Amino acid sequence: MNNYTYINNENDVTYKSFLTHKQTFLQLLKGFVREDWVNEVSEDGLSLENHSFILNDFQEREADIIYKARIDGLDVYFYILLELQSTVDHTMPFRLLIYMTELWKRVFADSDENERKRKDYRLPAIIPMILYNGSKSWTAVNNFLEYQTGHKCFKNNLLGFRYILIDISSYTESELYEIGTLISSIFVLDQDVDHEEWIKRFYKLIKIVQRFSPEQFVKFKRWVYKISHRNVPDVKREELAKIIEEADLLEVEKMVMNIEVNMKKWMNEAKQEGRQEGRQEGRQEGFEEGLYVAAKALIQSGKTIDEASILLNLPKKIVDRIKNEQ
Repeated sequence: MNNYTYINNENDVTYKSFLTHKQTFLQLLKGFVREDWVNEVSEDGLSLENHSFILNDFQEREADIIYKARIDGLDVYFYILLELQSTVDHTMPFRLLIYMTELWKRVFADSDENERKRKDYRLPAIIPMILYNGSKSWTAVNNFLEYQTGHKCFKNNLLGFRYILIDISSYTESELYEIGTLISSIFVLDQDVDHEEWIKRFYKLIKIVQRFSPEQFVKFKRWVYKISHRNVPDVKREELAKIIEEADLLEVEKMVMNIEVNMKKWMNEAKQEGRQEGRQEGRQEGFEEGLYVAAKALIQSGKTIDEASILLNLPKKIVDRIKNEQ
């Protein structure tokens, strides 16, 4: 929903909690990556690597996930960088190069020295991937070759790799429904739409959500709360959490209806409170303006500012305003 500002770190953590689940990561590969080798990746052959290559230069903004896979007897690494911010970073090719190099350095250092000296020793393949949820189109070059000057002349002599981009906003709603997985459902609700559209999409997801495993449903509910609670007054967030947390797989439609009805009520209440506060502020401003006019009239009749202040019990800001005008 677009009525709040993303907190990048919170979003990073949420997506990371999804994608560090092997089944969900596999859904991401098979649903969004159009490469033949995807069919060779299995859940049993995947292992999550507990390493991070967040360097000091990027510490505040990076979140990365590394998987190791065994495909056709070969080790392959998937390096996934979560780019969960509103703007496109055109340094992306260079950033990825740094992280990939760090991963190769670790693999090389961990290899047996005698093994490294063999003629047939090879570094493992690293597949770089970017998950981006910004509303602006992704315009950074996606091939490191193109990030170097002279790449057209020296393309056979320069380093090159192409990263896989998964741009959430680039997928149509129907495409995401057709994929029909936990991660595609998250993408449906993470696209930049207004509140009414978000609720409509949620209703359309009900049948898909009802096919989730209990574990997936728990993860999904946590996501729903994180993405919707920012649109709810602080005093109502506990109530929202209860609506979501107590729902089970057989009550998805009831959960959506409760969220829709209560969020509409809470938003209307917030608007009414805002109008009331505005009216009170307006009345106060009108009263203070009247004091200002009366004080100016007294001063023009010969009274000093201090005398006018005592007679009218003027607030300090009106006294200061009159003094600044003199």
